[in-house]
Amino acid sequence: MRSRRRPGARGAEAGLRVVLINTPRVRREGRAGTGWGRGRSRELRPILSAGDREGENGLRAVPGRQAAFREGLEQAVLYAKALDCSRIHLMAGRVPKGADRAAVRSEMEIVFLENLRHAAEVLAQENLVGLLEPINTRITDPRYFLDTPQQAAAILQKVGRPNLQLQMDLFHWQIMDGNLTGNVREFLPIVGHVQVAQVPGRGEPDSPGELNFSYLFQLLEDEGYTGFVGCEYQPRGEGGLSLAPGKASGGTVSDRGCLPPHGLRCCTPCSPQETQQRA
Repeated sequence: MRSRRRPGARGAEAGLRVVLINTPRVRREGRAGTGWGRGRSRELRPILSAGDREGENGLRAVPGRQAAFREGLEQAVLYAKALDCSRIHLMAGRVPKGADRAAVRSEMEIVFLENLRHAAEVLAQENLVGLLEPINTRITDPRYFLDTPQQAAAILQKVGRPNLQLQMDLFHWQIMDGNLTGNVREFLPIVGHVQVAQVPGRGEPDSPGELNFSYLFQLLEDEGYTGFVGCEYQPRGEGGLSLAPGKASGGTVSDRGCLPPHGLRCCTPCSPQETQQRA
């Protein structure tokens, strides 16, 4: 049976100080409907993932949807303020059905740049950071517009706003490009958040797969990364929270035997279903 405890409280009980929240809901003005109240008493803070309508995966690069994008951005800022959150994932959106990616790429990039410049100004007024995450188009979403770290870095360079940064998800990067050592070293200076999951099954870091997370965590530390590592995997544990055998300690989480270096801190995801649970 799925746990009825609120995800923020369950994360706090596991010793976590930060969680990743997908698709939050606000039940009324100034209050986030994420089960966050108990978690905040334990000094948990979220990193917010803000998309748009279900299935769209954002609107920021979608022509003709600029008004909807701005409305969604205002809502995302409301969520961030209610949750005391400093980072928002700005999802790019999807290539229209039936369209040729190469044919629409230029138009979508123009829209994306325009919307990101607007977003950067809005977020700067609230002292917030916007994150761009490349999502692989081979397994997860074949139509997603932003799919490689190289494309995302080029977009960020063109926008040229310091409060827009790269979200490095090693799951997506491995699937699209590999060369993780080189890519981590090249792009880490513009990275604002890191996420991990095993490839190809998107399980916990210690589950069977292609990636050596002991090496990758050490690489991140050696290269000077001091931010959070988001555990955006599909958990094996009951209730959507898989943390064993250890708890958070000294800024570190032992996640089913996968222990990041002491300089790294982990946060665990709350699924959209968990986010909407109520006591």
